[in-house]
Amino acid sequence: MSNPTPPDNRRSPAYLNEKFLNSPDARALRILAEFLEPLAHFRREKVRDTVVFFGSARISEDGPMARYYHEARELARMLTEWADQFTNSTYRFVVCTGGGPGIMEAANRGASEAKGKTIGLNIGLPFEQLPNPYITPELSFEFHYFFMRKFWFAYLSKALVVFPGGYGTMDELMELLTLSQTQKLAKKITILLYGSQYWKEIINFDALVKYGMISPEDLNLFQYADHPQTAFELLKEALMAYALQPETHETPSISKSRNPRAPEGL
Repeated sequence: MSNPTPPDNRRSPAYLNEKFLNSPDARALRILAEFLEPLAHFRREKVRDTVVFFGSARISEDGPMARYYHEARELARMLTEWADQFTNSTYRFVVCTGGGPGIMEAANRGASEAKGKTIGLNIGLPFEQLPNPYITPELSFEFHYFFMRKFWFAYLSKALVVFPGGYGTMDELMELLTLSQTQKLAKKITILLYGSQYWKEIINFDALVKYGMISPEDLNLFQYADHPQTAFELLKEALMAYALQPETHETPSISKSRNPRAPEGL
């Protein structure tokens, strides 16, 4: 963005002042931009809700855990083909990922092969995570702030499928589990942990119950799946039960207001 000096020596408007927009004083504007720009794109592309796929960027198509790549791809394809029947004025259950390689690439790829829209919420990282080539171009986003990226994962999601992953995947999983546990989402969100052997070894949920850190009923916040068909059936059952209410508007509303009498929407 250039900052041409007006001929009468007046300063450029603040919204054209690149130096100001990149300064600490304008941080609030940059945060707001990471809310408003995706919102505008989702409205324009008529995306009503999503199914989010989390998982490691390190799982490759032909590596030691390649089965998860292929199964994420297959599940995303099946889900997108099934969701096509609900496309009317809006697109339902659009596959959404973090936009990078590995499981993210696999899910975007499967959705793309089913000729559906598919979302990538990429973020700038020190090791340069780049958007994978299977994201719908109009739905490929680049975030600076992790918390705004997480907001968009939660905001539209009706279901979450978590494939094996590391710190980032576990961070995202715990974020959604916490929001669900504390009832901060004004919707039912279905959470599937894909790969029961992996997840039961990595996270001992039963020990959290044993030591009183979570309640026994908190184990009902998620389910396990080990095969694409099983995961698909669980997702389909939950989405049909909790998410297929009649369309009342074309764009998503804010999840929950602090004021119970406040109207929904923006």
